[in-house]
Amino acid sequence: MGRKSRLAGTVGVAAIALVGAWEGLRLVAYKDVVGVPTVCYGETYGVKMGDRHTKAECDAMLLASLKKHERGMRKCLKNPDAIPPKSYVTFVSLTYNIGVGAFCRSTARKRLNSGDYKGACNAATWFNKAGGRTIKGLVNRRTAEHRMCLEGLK
Repeated sequence: MGRKSRLAGTVGVAAIALVGAWEGLRLVAYKDVVGVPTVCYGETYGVKMGDRHTKAECDAMLLASLKKHERGMRKCLKNPDAIPPKSYVTFVSLTYNIGVGAFCRSTARKRLNSGDYKGACNAATWFNKAGGRTIKGLVNRRTAEHRMCLEGLK
């Protein structure tokens, strides 16, 4: 159950569109709001200042990273395939943004595992800080994700 990916077809397209839109595309490495070298659609792993990538490389990196984060997310969920597609996409986006460890320790994960999907959508909005301060871009992202997450429950 925990190994399967749902990032194919429309679910995969939706995840790439959502994450790509919020992360933005930068082909040359830059420092994010807390000073971490970042490139492409928010990739930080192994990134050094001065790194450069093509859009095609960034697209491939995003898909691979989304799948990696999805695998980690699924490992700490009891029944990931029961989560409606739009809600599922928002939790993949959240996991990509905050990391697998933070997601697996989160109230959102606990609520998903208890079947409280609306409560999980609400708890996901709490991740709006970086470096200890509220970031307007994260508030906006979580608001949009929340709207999509709840749409999935109708």
